[in-house]
Amino acid sequence: MTPDLESLRLLVLVGELGSIGRAAAKLGIAQPSASKRLSSLERKFGLALVDRTRRGSALTPDGRVVTDWARRVLDELNVLVTGAEALRSRRAAELRVAASLTVAEHLAPGWIGELRRSRNDLYVGLVVTNSSLVCDLVRGGEVDLGFVESPTVPTELSARRVAADRLAVVVPPGHVWARRRKPLTAAELAETPLVVREHGSGTRETLERALRRAKVGELHPVAELGSTTAVRSAVVDGAGPAVLSVLAVDADLSEGRLVEVAVDGLDLRRQLRAVWPGGRRLLGSAAELLAVALRASGGDRDG
Repeated sequence: MTPDLESLRLLVLVGELGSIGRAAAKLGIAQPSASKRLSSLERKFGLALVDRTRRGSALTPDGRVVTDWARRVLDELNVLVTGAEALRSRRAAELRVAASLTVAEHLAPGWIGELRRSRNDLYVGLVVTNSSLVCDLVRGGEVDLGFVESPTVPTELSARRVAADRLAVVVPPGHVWARRRKPLTAAELAETPLVVREHGSGTRETLERALRRAKVGELHPVAELGSTTAVRSAVVDGAGPAVLSVLAVDADLSEGRLVEVAVDGLDLRRQLRAVWPGGRRLLGSAAELLAVALRASGGDRDG
């Protein structure tokens, strides 16, 4: 049943343009070929997606729903392609960027893609690591701009808020916490062995700082893993609860693989920031990328 991407692009364009012919012209294919692709897509899904009339073509109710899903798939594909291109070209890049894992996985590729739409000759290199090492790379002049998720930034670096984020306590559906009617207390969370990120991770630093502020004790890891994806997979497999960015687990929550558990007395909000060497004004493509991030995420305050 897996559709090809060109058929999904064609379906999205039919919805936007109201015509198979105009959608086919935009993709550079003949109208009969476009009609065959749509018919094949409808057979694969077992759904009528397009109403064809003499006045044009319109999506059916099922077609509108499938098109919304298709648009999300294509958007995620663009993020994948842009991110992979940035990783590949980082050594010869004109703009060198480092980003913490949450930012790199969910935000930075979109920002880089937006910048390259107006600067298609610009080569951007992306280094993905934890927040502590991002700051080290910026401090050492190895990258032009960094993005971090840690609650604090070294005083020798300049910083600007680019987005807000929130951490969530997550468990698999079969976990006893998934059936709780009352929120966890901060003390209960602190007493529970958790699956956590490694030292230097902004997610871990945010959680540890929140526990200290709530005066409920130190973190008790049951496992320390080197990526958000590894932590998420461990939780899905039943290794234990975790505290992760809602950006990282949004799909898991909406599709039921994970359940968010409410917790009282703990502030798990955080700011995502751009960082660069202190006392230095950002210029050129680094300044342009920061401007794109600010526009995209609504970050309009110093942080």
